[in-house]
Amino acid sequence: MAGANIHGYDFGKSQVALSPVSLQELREIEATLGWSDEDARVLARHRDIFEKHAEEMVDTWRAVIGSQPHLAKWFFAPDGKPDEAYKAGVKKRFVQWVRDVASRPHDPAWLDYQEEIGLRHTPVKKNKTEGTLTPDVVPLRFLIAFVPVVTMSTRTFFAAVPDNERRQLEDAWAKAVQLHVTLWARAYAKDGLW
Repeated sequence: MAGANIHGYDFGKSQVALSPVSLQELREIEATLGWSDEDARVLARHRDIFEKHAEEMVDTWRAVIGSQPHLAKWFFAPDGKPDEAYKAGVKKRFVQWVRDVASRPHDPAWLDYQEEIGLRHTPVKKNKTEGTLTPDVVPLRFLIAFVPVVTMSTRTFFAAVPDNERRQLEDAWAKAVQLHVTLWARAYAKDGLW
């Protein structure tokens, strides 16, 4: 199983939060995004790109985070310095997330893990996996605002894909990222408002 040796990568395990989002609600969100079975097939066809470049992609995004103090501070220990152990643990799971986006079906286990990821950005579960004391929430505004960084910077990794397929891959990736962040946002919402 991919990610089996990553600390805190609990996909499909009993300790993962159960998503309150129904499969019907998921399908409605996917329809709103324009997500289709073809998008899933496009990502799967190019899974090797994500497998090969996942760490580079994450390093690109983390460079953006590290260059902006208002983003970097969510990785800082109480002494005001970056918590390197926390950063390293998060990075491994972030790299695995890239791989999962291209390969995991949108089934109940996947839906539950999106809930888990969302909660790990909030006071409910942030810092619990590593047992750290970084700030206890990544504000939702930054998750939402970061979507273009994750979608647009990834295009450079798609350069070898033929033109007629590249646009489909870019679109599928953008929809997939937006879908994930939409589901993560549920952890921030009051009942009935999400």
